[in-house]
Amino acid sequence: MAALAWLTSRRRFATARSVRAGEAAAEAARKSAQEQEEARPPEPAEPQFPVVGDARAAAFFDLDNTIMQGAAMFHFGRGLYKRHFFGKRDLARFAWQQAWFRLAGIEDPEHIQDARDSVLSIVKGHRVSELMTIGEEIYDEYMAERIWPGTRALAQAHLDAGQKVWLVTAAPVETATIIARRLGLTGALGTVAESVGGVYTGKLVGELLHGPAKAEAVRALAAAEGLDLDRCAAYSDSANDIPMLSLVGHPHAVNPDARLRRHAREHGWRVRDYRTGRKAARIGIPAAVGLGALGGAAAVALAVHRRRR
Repeated sequence: MAALAWLTSRRRFATARSVRAGEAAAEAARKSAQEQEEARPPEPAEPQFPVVGDARAAAFFDLDNTIMQGAAMFHFGRGLYKRHFFGKRDLARFAWQQAWFRLAGIEDPEHIQDARDSVLSIVKGHRVSELMTIGEEIYDEYMAERIWPGTRALAQAHLDAGQKVWLVTAAPVETATIIARRLGLTGALGTVAESVGGVYTGKLVGELLHGPAKAEAVRALAAAEGLDLDRCAAYSDSANDIPMLSLVGHPHAVNPDARLRRHAREHGWRVRDYRTGRKAARIGIPAAVGLGALGGAAAVALAVHRRRR
């Protein structure tokens, strides 16, 4: 009995020591973690943006693949085709350009030029008022469901802060204005097509609003509006818009292509990606789009494109 009592006592003692050891280890771990946390240099606080009540701040948003999935000119072309403005040959060209844009995730200057020339030839001789009315219908048919909710929320945050929000796009200014109005934004900077007596001539006023031209448009608007560009923000998916993004104090890469993502990381710009899935994040295809359907359309467009050569 005495031996059993002694053994029980030893076990209790060992258990107590184990408990104390465990508690001491846990306490030491917590203390060490706390000391490391206190020794770690504080992370710089992110500036709160948008700033409520800052009348000299505004936000500038690219359109294609930043606010809207795909290219506005392609969706506009689809709507015009449906209304018999042009034939299947031109539609195939639009489809090829859109497939390239979404599969490659980049804007090709040659395709943009081609799309510009196509649209100008199609609208030549039509009244501006006619295209504005049709543009409203096309927005409802093809564009409304392709607005990125995440980017839309960013734009709304600026509006809620009392700031003006502008679209800046290579799309026709009439189309851009319709989209801006439908989203409740302040207005739009877009490519201006020449018109005489309310009828399109098939020419541009100046050049396509693309790349450096966007930066010049933002600079001119900021001067006219009395904005401080260091207090403004800009959002885009494309490396072509680095000139515009570099103008402002708060640049953001949204659904960025590979070049813009690298540039943003190198310069400490914020990156936001609203695409889902690894492949979608890499090439810019929304997860809701069937890859089979898109691949088929791209194959048809590619075949037509090759036959034209």
